[in-house]
Amino acid sequence: MRCGTLARKIGMTRVFAKDGTHIPVTVLSLDACQVTETRMAARDGYDAIQVGSGVRKVKNISKASRGQFAKAKVEPKAKLAEFRVSADAMLEVGAVIGANHYVAGQLVDVAGISHGKGFAGAMKRHNFAGLRASHGVSLSHRAHGSTGANQDPGKVWKGKKMAGQMGAARVTTQNLEVVEVLVEDGLILLKGAVPGAKNSYVMISDAIKAERPADAPYPAGLFADYVPPSETPEEVEEAPVEAEVPVEAEAEAPAEAEAEAPAETEAPAETEAEAPAEDAPAEDAPAEADADDDKKGQE
Repeated sequence: MRCGTLARKIGMTRVFAKDGTHIPVTVLSLDACQVTETRMAARDGYDAIQVGSGVRKVKNISKASRGQFAKAKVEPKAKLAEFRVSADAMLEVGAVIGANHYVAGQLVDVAGISHGKGFAGAMKRHNFAGLRASHGVSLSHRAHGSTGANQDPGKVWKGKKMAGQMGAARVTTQNLEVVEVLVEDGLILLKGAVPGAKNSYVMISDAIKAERPADAPYPAGLFADYVPPSETPEEVEEAPVEAEVPVEAEAEAPAEAEAEAPAETEAPAETEAEAPAEDAPAEDAPAEADADDDKKGQE
């Protein structure tokens, strides 16, 4: 079981899928989500991690909190939360959890404090149908109706659905899909609505009703481990592959040139050897001409 994160709710927008359909998303910001304290089973009886998010002024926190943050060597946080984890998923104090803690397509559970709606009636608070709007009802169209029981027990049971304070309570929305993760900006885009008002803090954790994706980092996705995507490494890796073909061609070219060179150098020797043979009859020609002249003189 991994650690969760604290995020600040920015608002809602929409993104477009590849097929052109638009997806309503809630934008959550991991505002310097950092580990502030750990709980050990040997010392505290259970394993957990306390994380903090946001920044508060030192003058606005208590002395006890100042001591805690000073011990952890982190800035004072605006919000703190604790998440139960497995013994092998513990993190070091001061580690910063980034948006790469989650992956696109993952399901998460989000808990937050819902919008406060004040004192609401039974129809709005509990979706009651109300009484009839015309015949037989006088001035109690939106009343919730009878709430009591018989003479025994003679009271209204606790927890009876009646009018009262609505909202401003902890609400957990389960199985929200992570649409996109922007690690460098520290943003997470979740499909659908998230409980809470704008700029309020919510707790994000892995969905308990779904398995964690295999590509999700374990024990956590730390911002220090994030490697931004770049095209340069790919070009550098491909360059030697492309350069190997010319190198082999150049290596074969000198070998062929050296093999052909002796044949070319032997050609002049053959021509020189043949040249005197062709010139020899030319040198004998004057001697034959002189012998013919002598015969004519004797005659």
